[in-house]
Amino acid sequence: MKRVEFKSEGKTLVGNLIVPENNNGKGIVVSGSWTTVKEQMAGGYAELLSEQGFITLAFDSRGYGESEGDVMYFESPEQKIEDIKNAVTYLSSVDGVNEVNLFGVCAGAGYSLVAASEDIRVNAVATAASWIHDEEATKLFYGGAEGVATRIEAAQKAKALYAETGEITYIPTISTTDETAAMFGPYDYYLNPERGAVKEWSNDKFAVASWEDWLTFNPRSSAKNLTKPTLMIHSDGSVLPEYTKVYFDEINTDKKKIVWVETELQSPFHQFNFYDQTEEMELVVKEVSEWL
Repeated sequence: MKRVEFKSEGKTLVGNLIVPENNNGKGIVVSGSWTTVKEQMAGGYAELLSEQGFITLAFDSRGYGESEGDVMYFESPEQKIEDIKNAVTYLSSVDGVNEVNLFGVCAGAGYSLVAASEDIRVNAVATAASWIHDEEATKLFYGGAEGVATRIEAAQKAKALYAETGEITYIPTISTTDETAAMFGPYDYYLNPERGAVKEWSNDKFAVASWEDWLTFNPRSSAKNLTKPTLMIHSDGSVLPEYTKVYFDEINTDKKKIVWVETELQSPFHQFNFYDQTEEMELVVKEVSEWL
């Protein structure tokens, strides 16, 4: 593994590149969940996939981790999709890379699917525990229509304040006591230092301006334009399982496969097992390796 830098829309992004000695010439850009950094699930999958011979790149999107950004901790789907495309540009330039594929977890799955539907250079795409929402789905997680509208209004005010003064408004990324947090609940992955609560990640800064971009993002609409070979791995215990099924059905190619994992965990708690638990990760890596 080596630390690398590349440009995205004028900003310097930092990533970890792994080039196995006996690699197969196939590159994979690996993306994690929203708000996350390369040291979390993206890095974990990048290491495991490299052990299967793939050349992998896990990186910090603009405004996260070691990468530059105009607004730090700003969750912009549009921006992250462009960062993935620029990661494809970088990985394509690495000696020995003959093709570039995408793999994403949770929100990174949605971003990867959209990027694959728009970038002709992407060979294939695979996802695990995909977070795919639309206008109706956001209401289920963010307090109905009123809760969504309140967050979007707060984002618009935060953007206006930033434009006027340069001040950035933040809320906690996760909390079990503060209901205004981006993630409110007992989600152990993000709360446990032995799992996702790593020092490189910010648990206390989520840019309020993010809400408008996140809540109006509709990755579902990209399915009809996705013609690349696509693998999706999901379960009834992960987030929005029916949305993943609908997306899969609408993908515009016959070269697609869906793997449904059995679990007794209720939605959304199986989601987090795909982030770092051995059983789920080994299953995903096996399926992705065979698919690619």
